[in-house]
Formats: sequence, C-alpha cells, structure tokens
Amino acid sequence: MKLKAFIILIYFICLSSFAEEVRPNENLEPIDVIQIQLKALKDNDTPKADAGIKQTWLFAHPKNKLVTGPYPRFRIMLYDPHYQILLNHKSHSINLIQSDDKKFVYGVNVVSKDNQNFFYEWHIEKGTEENCNNCWFTSAVSYPQVKGQNI
Repeated sequence: MKLKAFIILIYFICLSSFAEEVRPNENLEPIDVIQIQLKALKDNDTPKADAGIKQTWLFAHPKNKLVTGPYPRFRIMLYDPHYQILLNHKSHSINLIQSDDKKFVYGVNVVSKDNQNFFYEWHIEKGTEENCNNCWFTSAVSYPQVKGQNI
C-alpha cells in the first residue's frame, strides 16, 4: 500500500512540474486572458522560477513586444518596483471598467506579499499573431496606485 501511495505522489509531482503554458487561442475571452496572467504572476515560481512571467509574456500584445523587446527584457521589466508587486502576490480581484468589440479595460486590485493594496488598470485588446488571428492580448498595464495597508 505504501508503494502505491508513493507512486501516486511521484506521478502528481511529475505532472505538476511539466505543466504546460497556456497559449493564446481564439477560444479565450478577455477575462480568461487576464485571469491566466494574474494567476501565473501570483504563482510566479511554480513549477519553476519565473514561469509566471513567461506565461504572461505569451499574452503580451504583439505591438507591446515591439516596445518591450524580447522575453529577457520583458522579464527584467517585471522586476521593476512597479510590477514586481505582481510577482508572488497574495490575492487579486478583477473588475470590468469598460469594453467594446476590440478592447476591454479592467481594474485589478492586488494585495502584495507584504499586505499592501495596489490598483492597476489592465488593457486587453484583439491582435493578430502569426499563429493566432483574433486572439486577445494584454496591450497595457498601468503603474500601480497605492491603496494602503491590507488589514
């Protein structure tokens, strides 16, 4: 019986360490994109270091990638004090601010790992990528607004 439990444990460890990234696809709605990114950033170092940043990069709007540069530069940007708050944060909530056929703007409240409250404005826009026409991508994320200490 102990051997069976051990085998099951090893199976789940292997399964979680080989979790695949979610790729942009036409079946994802704007809310899905932001949820995928925020969950990935919340669990940034699972299953490996900076996996959340890599996942977030996959949903960066193609026009944004022209500005931010390649992934290594994007990764450095996420360690800037304005965005580092998102890495391994405690919790977040998402509220729709406005939308139309091509763009959704969300308000994101984040509780950082040191219990500070922050607000980001997160823009999701349609874009084309060579392998994903009409997919949703993040086109902009504001600098955070400090909202105080979480109780």
